[in-house]
Amino acid sequence: MYKVLVADDESLARETIKLLLSEQHEIAEVIEAADGNEALQLAELHHPQIVFLDIEMPGMSGIELAKRLPEDCVVVFATAFNEYAVTAFELNAIDYLLKPFEDERFYAALERAKQRFKEDKQQDYSKISEAIQHILNGQNKTYRERLVIRDPGRIRLVDVDHIDYITGAGNYAEIHLQDGKQVLHRETLSALEEQLDPSIFVRIHRSSIVRRSCISELRPNDKGDYSVILHNGEVLTLSRRNRAKLEELTH
Repeated sequence: MYKVLVADDESLARETIKLLLSEQHEIAEVIEAADGNEALQLAELHHPQIVFLDIEMPGMSGIELAKRLPEDCVVVFATAFNEYAVTAFELNAIDYLLKPFEDERFYAALERAKQRFKEDKQQDYSKISEAIQHILNGQNKTYRERLVIRDPGRIRLVDVDHIDYITGAGNYAEIHLQDGKQVLHRETLSALEEQLDPSIFVRIHRSSIVRRSCISELRPNDKGDYSVILHNGEVLTLSRRNRAKLEELTH
């Protein structure tokens, strides 16, 4: 059984990792810290075997913290910044997760951490360049398989495969699922558009994104825009400014 320390100043990032860890029967306890100083105190108190570290945190950075953790702690960095990869491996980190990461990528890092702890041996530095190259290759654009949605008192994971279309206004988006349910998400459509695979989803209006395979019909309107008819009968609008996407929608 493993104790895991999660150090990140963003509560949503901590909650996401805790949720992923909750599905693992070998995890006995998850301790969380919101800054580097607190993380060091908790590490000295609880002696976790595995530590997930953000890089940029108040008080003490993840890099500084990794230098001061007990040698038997297995460190996994989880950060949005790629420029620290070399330093992380020099500090003997077992893996380096670039946010946003997919569930499979997280669990792969967790398995490597558990294996390292079982083997109780140092990283083979001859493989550092190979590992860093793997990370850099992973920086190619990846798209979300799940959306993390924060509701009062809980965090939900919504599979992208279950989404038909998304409508939005301001900083909020309403996610329409295949089962007819709607989920409110505090995220702009522009931010969501960056996270979704454009071969699967298309932005047809400033206030809507739709799954391509859900479109059954396009009807021209008098004002130069189009009514977009979905398989479930819902009607959206393809705006004039997005008419250039009409050709790709019909192929």
